[in-house]
Amino acid sequence: MHSLEHSFLIATPSLDDGWFEKTVIYIVEDNEYGSMGLVINSPNRLTVKDLLEHFHLPIHDESEELTRQVLIGGPVDNERGFILHTPQGQWKSSMPLQDGLAMTVSEDFLEAVSEQQAPDNFLVCLGFAGWEPDQLAQELQENSWITIPYNESLLFETPVEKRWEVALATLGIHPSMLSTHAGNA
Repeated sequence: MHSLEHSFLIATPSLDDGWFEKTVIYIVEDNEYGSMGLVINSPNRLTVKDLLEHFHLPIHDESEELTRQVLIGGPVDNERGFILHTPQGQWKSSMPLQDGLAMTVSEDFLEAVSEQQAPDNFLVCLGFAGWEPDQLAQELQENSWITIPYNESLLFETPVEKRWEVALATLGIHPSMLSTHAGNA
């Protein structure tokens, strides 16, 4: 089985009536135990500043990073925070990924944001998307998802509201080209 770790899933129109409609998901883990990913284009009503206030962390400056939207990372465990960032850094609870990317789940990262010591590239997600073993493979066979390789620009530079269209464009696909009907030749 080919692992999808460190790639993106792009929702197809077959998912147009559910939670994953027009989502782009970064796959953190994909192995024999299942798959875990973070939706990178579903904004929450919260900002990074709101999170700092929630954790009673000081706000020293009204920097641009404080206005970043927190994302809804998925429908599972949506009270839990996950931070994707580069460079990896030294955080208490951080998992190194590929290409200098890391996922951190510890409050010390937010402390670094509060102290203006955080990396420039980071995004905060609440919750995650999860699949049982073989479930994601089945959804791929059903044409629910298109996969593309990791792209740092898509993750950190593309505006949240444009990520689905930009992800499709990396494959030369315009959203109007997609059909809601799957078929096999």
